[in-house]
Amino acid sequence: MAHKTIASAFVKAQQAFGPALKTSTNPHFRSKYADLAVCIEAVIDALHQNGIALMQHTHPCDDGVIVETIFLHESGEQLSAGVLHVPAPKHDPQGYGSALTYARRYSLLSAAGIATESDDDGNAASKKKQLPVYTDDQLAANVEAWTEALRDGKTTTDKIIAMISSKYTLTDNQKKTIKDMAE
Repeated sequence: MAHKTIASAFVKAQQAFGPALKTSTNPHFRSKYADLAVCIEAVIDALHQNGIALMQHTHPCDDGVIVETIFLHESGEQLSAGVLHVPAPKHDPQGYGSALTYARRYSLLSAAGIATESDDDGNAASKKKQLPVYTDDQLAANVEAWTEALRDGKTTTDKIIAMISSKYTLTDNQKKTIKDMAE
């Protein structure tokens, strides 16, 4: 099925999408987020002005919810954004309801190609733990042993740097000192 009409209308609608403002507060994490209503408000007027209806279908699932966001054009053409599975945190009405709201929100944001304002969920989730700084005293205490291991061919400076960097933050000067041990 051709999607020429809906594709053109969707591009026009997307140009008019508003921001999904983080106006709600999560009391458990004390963080702001854009709730489902705000996400819908960010896109619904632009969609309607371009002859597009927003639908979100649910699909059977035993351990959570599956949501499919579909854009239906007045011409009869439609675009599906695929399905999104979200496990239910608890297998009770509140757990499934929470998963459904979450799935609808993120499916819509993804399908519409918008992010919440100053969206840092991914950054927070992937942020590396701050490692302690490796002190010059710690470096000095190990230089002799490492120099010996380098001479014996038991290790390389890159391996020493990688070993320390897995537990500590090394300065550029400390890395240079370790590299210089090989000379």
